[in-house]
Amino acid sequence: MHTETQDTGGTLRLVLLGPPGSGKGTQAKLFLERYKIPQVSTGEMLRTAVRAGTALGRQARGYMDRGALVPDDVIVELVRERLAQYDCSCGYVLDGFPRTVAQAEALERLLAGLGTSLDHVISLEVGEDDLVARIAGRRTCRNCGAMYHVQFSPSRVAGVCDGCAGPTYQRDDDKEETVRQRLQVYTRQTEPLVAFYRERGLLRPVSGTGDMADIAQRVLRALGL
Repeated sequence: MHTETQDTGGTLRLVLLGPPGSGKGTQAKLFLERYKIPQVSTGEMLRTAVRAGTALGRQARGYMDRGALVPDDVIVELVRERLAQYDCSCGYVLDGFPRTVAQAEALERLLAGLGTSLDHVISLEVGEDDLVARIAGRRTCRNCGAMYHVQFSPSRVAGVCDGCAGPTYQRDDDKEETVRQRLQVYTRQTEPLVAFYRERGLLRPVSGTGDMADIAQRVLRALGL
């Protein structure tokens, strides 16, 4: 996939759906490189708001510190603030939101209030075993946080970081049993959401298996780009 800036012929407002490890973040970054369309990640927005100590950030932190889910109304307001920023005027890729039908309905109301609507919803489809292999193979340096993968991008010496020579390890939430539990939760939450967008004619299923550049080309074809 080429990374020079190209014109989509107008705005492009997308939602990226896909289970953990499906490559949503990678695809969103490629849209940023190719079309200068920003990735709108609710996880990153939460972390930014908390670090900045905004009113919404303080509100969200109270839930996060208790290990509770941040309520939909807080997330939706964060999304509203982000989509009102100038760099979203020509489009955006929503990554990590919506996660439920209730959030999708809230997003519809939010966009209607802004006089806009979604153009497409890309659903990256990857088999469970492939996802487990992708996630369970991750290794993280305990010292500098560098990321490796035992199959796709291993360190030169197993268990040792290339950059700082610190030890690498497998995070608890990357262990196979935990990954499969996360995928089950995702499936329960997302199956109704997929049906929601299919009924609206917005869903564009794309195989998320294989090389990331090939997946990107499939995404572009699904969007008619």
